[in-house]
Amino acid sequence: MTKAHEFDPQLLSEVAALPALPGVYRYFDAEGCVLYVGKARNLKKRVSNYFQKTHGGTRIGHMVSKIVRMETTVVRSEAEALLLENNLIKTLHPKFNILFRDDKSYPYLKLTAARPVEQGAAPSGLAYPRIAYYRGAVEKKHRYFGPYPSAWAVKDTILLLQKVFRLRTCEDTVFNNRTRPCLLYQIKRCSAPCVGHVSPEQYALDTANAERFLQGQTHEILTELEKQMLAHADKLEFEHAAELRNQMSALSKVLHQQSMEIGGDKDVDILAVKVQGGKACVNLAMVRGGRHLGDRPYFPIHVENATDAAALDAEPDVKLGAEAAQPRGKSLEALILEAFIAQHYIDVPVPPTLVCSEPVDRALIDALAEQAGSRITALHQPHAQRRIWLEMAQTNAALQLARLLAEQGSQQARTRALAEALELPLDKLDSLRIECFDISHTAGEATQASCVVFHEHKMQSSEYRRYNIEGITPGDDYAAMRQVLTRRYTKLAEAVRNPENNGAARLPDLVLVDGGKGQVSMAREVFVELGLDLGLIAGVEKGEGRKVGLEELVFADGRDKVYLGRDSAALMLIAQIRDEAHRFAITGMRAKRAKVRVGGSKLEDIAGIGPKRRASLLQRFGGIRGIASAGIEDIATVDGISKELAEEIYRALH
Repeated sequence: MTKAHEFDPQLLSEVAALPALPGVYRYFDAEGCVLYVGKARNLKKRVSNYFQKTHGGTRIGHMVSKIVRMETTVVRSEAEALLLENNLIKTLHPKFNILFRDDKSYPYLKLTAARPVEQGAAPSGLAYPRIAYYRGAVEKKHRYFGPYPSAWAVKDTILLLQKVFRLRTCEDTVFNNRTRPCLLYQIKRCSAPCVGHVSPEQYALDTANAERFLQGQTHEILTELEKQMLAHADKLEFEHAAELRNQMSALSKVLHQQSMEIGGDKDVDILAVKVQGGKACVNLAMVRGGRHLGDRPYFPIHVENATDAAALDAEPDVKLGAEAAQPRGKSLEALILEAFIAQHYIDVPVPPTLVCSEPVDRALIDALAEQAGSRITALHQPHAQRRIWLEMAQTNAALQLARLLAEQGSQQARTRALAEALELPLDKLDSLRIECFDISHTAGEATQASCVVFHEHKMQSSEYRRYNIEGITPGDDYAAMRQVLTRRYTKLAEAVRNPENNGAARLPDLVLVDGGKGQVSMAREVFVELGLDLGLIAGVEKGEGRKVGLEELVFADGRDKVYLGRDSAALMLIAQIRDEAHRFAITGMRAKRAKVRVGGSKLEDIAGIGPKRRASLLQRFGGIRGIASAGIEDIATVDGISKELAEEIYRALH
C-alpha cells in the first residue's frame, strides 16, 4: 500500500504549498531520473491526488513509491501547460509517459523566391523560381509546401509539376552557365528559361499555377487555362492555344491518375491507432492540396506504464456538469492518440482538419488551435471520402503493427538462440548487450574502427562510436584493433572495479571482433592487461572459401571453435551485428577519405564555416577546386554565405 506518511516530510510540505493554478509538474526518483511529466489546471489538487490516495499494487503505485523529488512550473493557461508538458516529455524521456521518439524531420517541397534582374541582362536563375526537395530549417523568403510523409512523395510531386507546369529544378550555378537547353527540355519537363525559351511573364504565370495546384485549386486552374486557350484561338494564335491545350491535358491526366475528388478537402491529417500484444502503432496519413500523399507509422514506447498515470491525470480538477467534466477511464487507444497529437504537432504545422480513429479531448484541440492561430476541427466518425481515408489508415496501422510484432518476435528468438549457443544467461535476455568492432581503410589510408551496440533485441544506433586510428603502420589491422579496444575499455574497466559504481558502468555480455585467431589474440592481450574476463571475447572467422553461412566463432579463453550452422538463428544475429559494424566502419572511412582528398578541412579551418555551410558550398561548386575557382560574388550566392564571409573564403583558398 502507498501511504502519505511513507514520503519525505519535505516533499509533502512542498505538495501542500502548491498553488491552485495551472502548471506542469515533474517527478524524480533517487537517481535523478524523470519518472513522469504531467500538466494540471489546478496544480495543488492534481498533485495531491498522487500522495493522498492509495494506489495499491498498480503501476502508478509502483511509480509513486519511487518519487523522492518534485519540480513544478506555473503557467498562465492550460494551453501553455499542454505545450510545456509535451516539450518536456520529448526532451526528458520520462519512464511513465507515452513517448514518441523523434523521427527524422519531414521533407518539404521548396519553391524559391523570384528576384528581379536588370532589363536586357542575360537570363538569371534569380528571376526564375525553381522547385526542389528540401529538408531542414525554413527561410521566410522562400515558399514551402508540406510537410510530406516521405521523400518519395516530394519527388513524385516535383515530377507532376515538371510534367504540367514545366518548372526548372536545376541549381542557379547550372542555370547561369547554360548555353543550350538540357535533356529535361527535350522530354518536355522544363520550359528552358535558362536560354530564353519562355518569357519571364509566362514563367511567372506557370509558377503561380503550380502554387495553386499545390494548394488544391485545380478547378480554378483548369477554368482559367481554358479561357486563355479560347482567347488565343480567337486571335488565331494557334501555337499558344495548342500549348495551353497540352497543359490542360497533362493536368487532367494527373488528376485522373491521382483519383482525387476535386473541390473536396485540401489539407487533412488522418490518424489511426492500433494496440496489440503490448505494442501500439499510430498511422499518420497526409492529404495536401487534395492529394493523398501516403502515410507514416509511429511506434510509442512506455505504453504499458502510462495507462494508470494517464487515467489519474484524466480526473476532473473542478466540479463541472456531467457533459463538461473530463471523461474518466479513457481507452488506451485514445490516450495514445492524444499523446501523439500533443507531441507531434509541437514541431509540425497542424492542418485545419484531423480525422481520428478515436475521440480526442476538445481541450487538446483548442490548445493546438491557440498555438497555430487558426481553427482546427477533429472528426471521430467521418463520412464519405474521409471515412475511406480513415479505413485505409486503420488497415495500414494494423499491418505495420503486425510487421513490428513479427520482427520483434524473430529478433527475440535470435537473441535466445545465440544465448543458448554460447551458454549465456537466459534469465535476462532483454538486457543482453553485445558490442562488435570492425576495422576499415583503403590501402592504409583513413583507417577507422567502428563499435556498434546490440541491446534490448535491436541495434542501438545512438550508442555507435567511430575511432580514428593513428600512430600505427598503415594497413596493420591488428594494431588498429588493439588501439580501439584499449581506448574503449580502459576507463570502463576502472569504473566497473570502482566500489561506488553501483551498476552504473557495465561491461558488455559479449565482445565480437570481425576476424579470426589473429584479431582474437590481440583482443586477448588487451583484456589480460585490463584484467577483464576473457570469456567475453569472440571472433567471427570466415569459413571455407569465405562463403556466407560457413562462419565459425573463435574464443579468447581457449574454448573450441563453434560452427552454428548455415540456417542457425544465432548465426543470423551474429551476421546482422557484424554486417552493421562493417557498414558503419566503411561509411566513416569513406567520409574521412573524401574529406582528406577534396580538402574539406580547408573550409572547416575558416571561422564561420560549419558542417551545413561546408556541405552547401561543396554541393554548389562540386568540390574544393570548384570553390577555389569561383569568384567572391559567386560564393556569396550560396545560402547562408554573406559577402564578408565569401571574401574570407576566397582569401583562405588563394
